[in-house]
Amino acid sequence: MRSQSLISLSSTIFLIVVSICFSLSSSRNPNILQIHSSLAVENHDSDLLISLDNSFTCGFYGLGENAYYLSIWFTNSKDRTVVWTANPDKPVNGKGSRISLLRNGAFVLTDIDGAIAWETNTTNTNVRRAELLDNGNLVLKDSSGKILWQSFDFPTDTLLPHQQFTKSNKLISRLGRGNYAAGNFIFHYDNDNVLRLMYDGPDISSVYWPNIDVDVFQNLRTNYNSTRIAVLDDMGRFLSSDRLDFTASDFGFGIKRRLTIDYDGNLRLYSLNNATGLWTITWEAVRQMCSVHGICGRNGICVYQPEPKCSCPPGYEMADQSNWNRGCKPWFSRFCSMSQMQVKFVKIQHVDFYGFDSSFSFQSSFESCKNKCLEDCECQAFSYRLTGEGRCYTKAELFNGYKSPNFPGSIFLKLPSTVETSEPIILNGTNYKCNSSESTKTLETSFAYGSRGKKVRWVYLYSFASAIGAIEMLLIVLGWWLLLRKHGLPDMVEEGYRLISSQFRKFTYIELNKATKNFKEELGKGASGNVYKGVLEDERVVAVKKLGDAYQIEEVFWAEVSIIGKINHMNLVRMWGFCSEPSHRLLVYEYVQNLSLDRNLFSENRFLGWQERFEVALGTAKGLAYLHHECLEWVIHCDVKPENILLDGEFKPKISDFGLAKLSQRDSKNSEFSRIRGTKGYMAPEWALNLPITAKVDVYSYGVVILELVKGIRLSNWVVEDGEEHETTELTKFVKVVKRILPSEDLGWIESEVDTRLNGEFSRRQAQKMVEIGILCVEEDRSKRPTMDSIVQALLECEE
Repeated sequence: MRSQSLISLSSTIFLIVVSICFSLSSSRNPNILQIHSSLAVENHDSDLLISLDNSFTCGFYGLGENAYYLSIWFTNSKDRTVVWTANPDKPVNGKGSRISLLRNGAFVLTDIDGAIAWETNTTNTNVRRAELLDNGNLVLKDSSGKILWQSFDFPTDTLLPHQQFTKSNKLISRLGRGNYAAGNFIFHYDNDNVLRLMYDGPDISSVYWPNIDVDVFQNLRTNYNSTRIAVLDDMGRFLSSDRLDFTASDFGFGIKRRLTIDYDGNLRLYSLNNATGLWTITWEAVRQMCSVHGICGRNGICVYQPEPKCSCPPGYEMADQSNWNRGCKPWFSRFCSMSQMQVKFVKIQHVDFYGFDSSFSFQSSFESCKNKCLEDCECQAFSYRLTGEGRCYTKAELFNGYKSPNFPGSIFLKLPSTVETSEPIILNGTNYKCNSSESTKTLETSFAYGSRGKKVRWVYLYSFASAIGAIEMLLIVLGWWLLLRKHGLPDMVEEGYRLISSQFRKFTYIELNKATKNFKEELGKGASGNVYKGVLEDERVVAVKKLGDAYQIEEVFWAEVSIIGKINHMNLVRMWGFCSEPSHRLLVYEYVQNLSLDRNLFSENRFLGWQERFEVALGTAKGLAYLHHECLEWVIHCDVKPENILLDGEFKPKISDFGLAKLSQRDSKNSEFSRIRGTKGYMAPEWALNLPITAKVDVYSYGVVILELVKGIRLSNWVVEDGEEHETTELTKFVKVVKRILPSEDLGWIESEVDTRLNGEFSRRQAQKMVEIGILCVEEDRSKRPTMDSIVQALLECEE
């Protein structure tokens, strides 16, 4: 009996030990890979390292049928967005490949045949484990926890918060969508210690950002920095030792972000929406994509229609129908054997090719510039600018072509006289990202090699198949329509439909005339035109602006549409589309329910509580900061006032009527701006002093608005009515009074200065901060006024 008890006890102890060992082995930390362990590509769905907060995953990421990369991606992003790749140029096979942490401390990626595709430089070190941290950093640690290697030191195309970016780092774009191989665009510290974007292609290398037409200091950078270091923080602010400083439009904690150089050459800051798993662009370096060098290849020209597209100039055709990076090739041979009589020049207005100037001269006549190109065998074109100086540039090569209504000149292509060209020259662009017609062109080209009879039979075959397919699609659509009429549209499908139908698009005048019932209900009048309420066919309520005669100019209109159409911020009124017909220019905006701020703040029938007023101050500041710092540096509102701040259903502010007058009149004299504007009470002193107009004019106007939010009355009653000016001094009086009080720490004065209709129900701290900001904003010396991003930060610090 005793021996049986001992046997039973031994068995129990053995089972307990085995159970403990099994439990320990099965409960390994999901973010750690111990030495002698590996992850296999066959188990890519389960052999993963996952950060403890579940933000990041590391493992084998598959593309195509059999190509795998060792990558790190955002776990909760809808498309599993990759932020780092170990082997971008050398994918491994979908069978037999694995990543192993070897006894000698090396982290090695091997292919199906055992060949090393990638490894760390940690051989003969005391590495004991690989660990994926909550910030997305894959690290190798020794037994004491010291980091011996980290992926943060070897970025690919993405920078994560707290990942230091130094002189030894580069962000290199991917080659294309779904292609992890290294592309042609680079973000790095240049030789002069300044962060730059550069195109580094097979033919040329060319810097295109920051602004290449001005020097380092005019770009608000400095090359006197020996540290060459930058970092993105958790709140969405990027800081660099060369003074590059930008902030996400959704500045604040609790948001997953990434800074990525995309395959189109633009550097963008993204924020992740946790609910949808989708990304939102909250800052981008290049505002006009045609400024990116190399995107249309040799001889190619980037045009806005209104999105950026590539086009070949007269006498040229695409070198590769499937790849715009190859550019355009000429139909003709070079000119050296031709006489001047056999050569002609074709003018393309507002087009230039950046760089490769074989000669340059000031005060040159058109004829002398033309002759200089004629006499030069290598000259392929010349650029002539009518800027009062007669600038002449002869071009040895044609790279980085772009068309812009802002360019004050034209390119004159040198072509054989036998090349036929039409007048006027029209550049018909095709999408450089994804040319939908490329596959068709390729098929037609391949058919052309066969006999005529075969080609005709193929055409009949495809026509028949297309007809059958069209009938099937019609029947399917009809069936769905009947089903949905009977049962109603599911919420998810309806939301998806609305998302698709609400994209920025072109409307016809007939559509908008019908939507507005012949422009029956007028919502308001602005400097650029009248605004009418309308309802589209998809039941969206919109505001339709009929532009006045001054805004009908083709180039001005397209500049406005191509720029403002891309602006998307919760505190700016969204543009849904436009109408461009010979005698009609209209813009279609979202409709905002609760009218403008002036009707809610100064009306006897309406009332805004303190919380709404503070939200208006903060939201308006965010919208202006986006325009000044994250959107387009040269988009200045120039007419910030309560009438142009609309309130939505929740009384959140949306700035309206922004940018148009500034864009259309940006090269004109300042006095013309004064003539366009009606309300002078919100205008900065520099308008009257004829000083250059900067973003600080918006800061001044915002200062008046924020003080009016506190007082609840008009402080800016200097207006133009019936051609006569009437001035009051409420703003001047208020500023003088507050400036005498502000040094005091006693907040008792706030009670007497805040709108009495609030009955004391307001935040003293917020009110004081708003007054302090407003006083700074209305300083006559614009250098003393704060920037809009600093105002946002100050308001966020006292948000309750």
